[in-house]
Amino acid sequence: MQWLLNHSMFLKNRLYIVGESYGGKLVPMVAMEILQGNEARLQPQMSFQGYIIGNGLTDSNIDFNARIPYAHRMALISDEYFESAKINCDGKYYNRDPNNLQCTYALQRIQKCLSHINQVQILDPKCGNRAPKPYDFGWDLTFSNDNSIDHLVLPTADQECHNQDYSASDVWANNQTIQKALYIRKGMTTRWRTCSDRISYNQNVESALEYHKILIKKGYHVLVFNGDHDMAAPYMGPLKWIHILNLTVDDDWRPWIVNGQVAGFVSCS
Repeated sequence: MQWLLNHSMFLKNRLYIVGESYGGKLVPMVAMEILQGNEARLQPQMSFQGYIIGNGLTDSNIDFNARIPYAHRMALISDEYFESAKINCDGKYYNRDPNNLQCTYALQRIQKCLSHINQVQILDPKCGNRAPKPYDFGWDLTFSNDNSIDHLVLPTADQECHNQDYSASDVWANNQTIQKALYIRKGMTTRWRTCSDRISYNQNVESALEYHKILIKKGYHVLVFNGDHDMAAPYMGPLKWIHILNLTVDDDWRPWIVNGQVAGFVSCS
């Protein structure tokens, strides 16, 4: 807000809040703060229009519970493993009963199948050799970092890791000319990083559904989009929580055509 006060030439621009991943919770919360500020006539008044969320987390129970059905739908786990987890865990894979040993065993078998899959892009190589962390899938399970896994080591060129691509954003954001164009105060940061651990915060919001309900009822525009190869924030989560909002469907599920080709599928409410 202070930035807009210092650069008042942008105040009349239409404002959309955009975020992805965990930003799926932060975006509607920020949008709500702006809405409440506008309604209270606080300055600056912002021309807030709506928000956009890509591959976002909205409700921990819904999103994390969608990961196993997603893995089954993408043929990453067998019908047998999926049915065993579904029955023994009663469809609750996140915040499950820790005393349910049958559920724990079913999830362990699934985790073993998925431990070498790149969560955020299942078709990409999983770079590095690290053991899965307990929170990787919303399950409190740990496994040893065993190099003797059953797989073929093919004589191919080095795997392309997208982690290397992020270096371009580091170079761009740390360029003095770029920082000056973005009105970043000199000395504000010694070095910008793509991911920083310097910000300390607690993740204490389980669900952002109530924010969506209020903002949509107020008539703000909302775009939610998901790729179909993200297992960390699977598309099945938004499909479920959007259904829970019980919105009137104006445009049924249909192909989204770009240059004569199907680029995805869309539904509008």
